[in-house]
Amino acid sequence: MEEILHSGTTGVSSASVNFAGKSAASWPAIIAGAFVAAGTSLILLALGAGLGFAAISPWFDRGISGTTFTVATAIWLIVTQWISAALGGYIAGRLRTRWIGTHSHEVFFRDTAHGLVTWAVATVVVAVVAGTSIESMVGAGFHAAPGAVSAGAQDVMSTVSSPVSPYAIDRLFRSAGAADGRRSAGDPRAQAAPIMANAISTGSVPDNDRSYLADLVAETTGIAQADAQKRVAEWLANGMEAETKIKANADMARKAASQAAIYTALALLIGAFIASVSAALGGRLRDEHP
Repeated sequence: MEEILHSGTTGVSSASVNFAGKSAASWPAIIAGAFVAAGTSLILLALGAGLGFAAISPWFDRGISGTTFTVATAIWLIVTQWISAALGGYIAGRLRTRWIGTHSHEVFFRDTAHGLVTWAVATVVVAVVAGTSIESMVGAGFHAAPGAVSAGAQDVMSTVSSPVSPYAIDRLFRSAGAADGRRSAGDPRAQAAPIMANAISTGSVPDNDRSYLADLVAETTGIAQADAQKRVAEWLANGMEAETKIKANADMARKAASQAAIYTALALLIGAFIASVSAALGGRLRDEHP
C-alpha cells in the first residue's frame, strides 16, 4: 500500500488520495468572488454614468463629442473590468480551500481557473442585471403610452398593407395646375408631403412635380411664379440636405456602435486576464498563511 501511495508524483500523500474523488473547484469562493466583482462593476458603471461617460450632451457647444465619448467609455469599461475582476479574482483565490499535497503547477492552474470562472459568473450576472433593467425601461415606455403605440402600429400596418404609395395616389388625382384656375382639391401642405417623401426615396425630383409645387405655392400665397419656383427649389434642397445629414449621423452611430463593441470585447478579455492573475496571487498568499 505504501508503494502505491508513493509510486506517482513526488510529494503526493495519502491525504490527496483520500480526496481524489472531490471536485477541485471551490464554488463558495468562486460565487463570493463573482458577487464582489459584479457589485464592484455596478458601482463603477453607475459612477461612470454620473461622471458623464454614458451620455452625450444634445448641445453642440457643450459636453463631449461622439468620438471622445466612445474613447472615454472604452477607457472606463477597461478600468471597470480591471478593478472589479482584480477584486473578484483575489477574493476567490484567498477564500478557496487549501489543496494539500498538490503539485505547485497544478495549484497555479487551479487558481487561475478559479479566477477565470469567477470572472465569467460575474459577467453573466452583470449582463442579466443590465438586460433586465433595459427591458424594464422599454416595458415602462410601452405602458406609459399604449394609445400612441397602438395608433402608430395601425398607421404602420396600413402603410405596409397598401401596395400603392400616397405619392402615386396624389398624382392620380392631381389637377392640371393652378395656372388655369383649377386648384387641386385638398390641403396643399398634404399634397407637398408625398412629393418630398418621393424625392427623398428616389434622390431626384421630376420636373412636373416642381412645376406642380410652384403652381400650388403661387396660387396659395399669391406670390409671383418665379418666386414660387425659387421657394420650391430651396425647400426641396433643404429637405434633401436634411436627409443626407440623417444618413450621415446614422452611419456615424453605426461606426460608433462597432467601435464600442470592439472596446467592450477588449475590456472583457482584460478582465478575464486580470481575474486569473489576481486569483493566482490570492491563492499563493492563502497557502503562505495556512
